[in-house]
Formats: sequence, C-alpha cells, structure tokens
Amino acid sequence: MKTRSIYYLLLIACQMAVSAQETPTVIPLWPNGAPGFESKRNEPEQAASYWVRNINNPSITVFLPPKEKATGAAVLICPGGGFRELVFNAEGVEPARYLNSLGVAAFALKYRLPRETNSPYSLPKHAREDGQRAMRLVRSHATEWNIDPKRIGIMGFSAGGEVASLVTYSPGEGDSNAADPIERVNCRPDFQIMIYPGPLGIPDLIPTNAPPAFFLAANDDQQPARTITGLMQKYRTARVPAEVHLFARGGHAFNMGNRSKLATVKGWSQRLADWMSDNNILDPAVPAPGAK
Repeated sequence: MKTRSIYYLLLIACQMAVSAQETPTVIPLWPNGAPGFESKRNEPEQAASYWVRNINNPSITVFLPPKEKATGAAVLICPGGGFRELVFNAEGVEPARYLNSLGVAAFALKYRLPRETNSPYSLPKHAREDGQRAMRLVRSHATEWNIDPKRIGIMGFSAGGEVASLVTYSPGEGDSNAADPIERVNCRPDFQIMIYPGPLGIPDLIPTNAPPAFFLAANDDQQPARTITGLMQKYRTARVPAEVHLFARGGHAFNMGNRSKLATVKGWSQRLADWMSDNNILDPAVPAPGAK
C-alpha cells in the first residue's frame, strides 16, 4: 500500500510538472509598466470565457513550437475586440496553437483598450506603442527563442488588424541612443496577416518596401471587405506581393473558423499555411520575401 501511495504521488508530481511546462510564459512589454501608466500595472485584468478587459500592463504570451518542429519563423498575434475588450482565447491562443503546429513561434499580445469605459488610453497612440514594443521585444529574444529575426510577422483580427496596420505602416527603426536596449531594435514586421481588419492605420499609399501580406475577410462583412479590397489595389500599385481571400459569406469574427458552418470559412487556416509555405516563411533555408 505504501509503495502504491508513493507511485501515485510521483505520478501526480509528473503531471504537475508537465502542466507547468505547458503553461505559456507571460512577459510584460515594460518591466515596470507602460510609460506614463506605471502606477496601473498591478490593477487586475478582468476575464471571461472569451474576452479579457482592463489591460493596464500590456504583455505577450509566449507559445513556442517543439524544438524538433521549429522553422525559425515567428508571428505576433493581435486579437480583436473593438478596443473595448480582447477576444484573447479565440483570436490569440487558438491561432498561436495553430501556428505552433506549423513550426511557427507565436506571441499573443494583450494591448491597452482605448474604447473601454473610462479608459485613460487613446487611439492610435497606445495601440501603436504596444504593437511596436511587442515586435521589438520578440525580436530582441530571437536567439533565446530560436527565431530568425528576419522572419517575424504580425497577425491581426478585426481591431487587432488595425494594431497590425499601425505597426506595419509606421516607421520601425529603433533608437540607437535609447537607454533601454529593446528600444534600439527594429520593429518592422517581415510579413503581415490581416483577418477581417478594420481601416485604422492604413495609409493613402502603401510604400514600396511594405512587407508581403495575406488578407482575408467575408464579402458580407462590409467594412473589412472594403478594407482588404482597398488594400489589394494599393498593394498592386506599390507592386508589393499580396494574397487576398474574399469569401462570399461568413460574416464577422469567425476567428479560426470553428464558429462557422461554411466549408470555406472553416478551412481558411489552410489557405494561410499554404501562403506561408509558398512564400518560404516556413523554410529556414530560404529568405522570406519581405526580409531586409
């Protein structure tokens, strides 16, 4: 009986150790809190099954693929939620797990929410600030996380697509004189993935050095459909590679496709995997097309 008790205790300890290893690491974007709002960093987040609110200490949650499967590619994921909340599980954790299955390191961003009731934050300032800092943080850990610093992309859903735009189309050079070494790092993404994005952050003209893009929305989701069809023409004018998927139906916020009964929507993630493969993002031996 004593031997059996010891066995069960060891089994529970092993299970706890495995669970601990599977728990993703959360890293604040700034060790002492966001600049100007350091005093709010210890205010607790509010969370339900599908949303997170009251984000005062923005962070990334780290999801690394198994070492034997890692390709060296990485993606910063910006969930949506209208800047009032974050759909963190369905548009942060789920896409991160999917990207891990492709051998891609993924980082789910919790950014501050300017449209939340009584929020002290503003658009576009703090959304851009959090997105840029997150990209710099990921790139600064490239060696530690087995990431190619020239194959780091950004992915955004809905309002998260607007965060991605604010990062992608803003100057990304680091400040070589910054006291904080992270601020010296370039935050320009090497590719971007936009899923039913909003219009904020998109310039009148796409620069010719913009990173290659994957755009996807449903045609019956009016604003995102207008956003990506407009982006398609701007990318063609700039002669920058872009792949566009505009489904006839699907509505808004179908996440990774699990909420939809439509075959095209349910399978959209495979289109993303194909695009990443076709553009050598998953091949560590070949430079990604947007790498500089």
